[in-house]
Amino acid sequence: MSSAQISEYLNTHQQLVQATEGLTEEQLKWKAEPASWSITEVLAHLADHSIVVSFRIRDILAGTTAQLPAFNQDAWVSGQYANHGNAADSLKLFRSLLHYNSLLLGRLSAEDWEKSGINFKGETVRITDIVRSFTAHVQNHLAQIGRIK
Repeated sequence: MSSAQISEYLNTHQQLVQATEGLTEEQLKWKAEPASWSITEVLAHLADHSIVVSFRIRDILAGTTAQLPAFNQDAWVSGQYANHGNAADSLKLFRSLLHYNSLLLGRLSAEDWEKSGINFKGETVRITDIVRSFTAHVQNHLAQIGRIK
């Protein structure tokens, strides 16, 4: 994994900040319909996803043979009453996890980046795939934020 890819990974926080800049609390919590997510809920989901990805990377590096965990994103968002939370708090956690993970990623050897685990679909995924997928996942949610706005 190149330093450019780690920079792209780290830049996801700034992209989220820019996408939500200037929005009122009402706009951040607005939902098109009860079952859809607000921007606040999208940000909570991305913080949750970052927690799960952090665990997956560490589990692979620890040599686990267990299947990597999946999570029910809708149940996590609703179960924690995410829309009653604060978007800024989710962004702070997201930024902190990005930074902490980037320090770890910067220490990995080329061999480490190729280490793999089995995802919930039964597919083999390498650490490099997980990081790329995370960055792409944030891009999908940036587009979702744009649609919500």
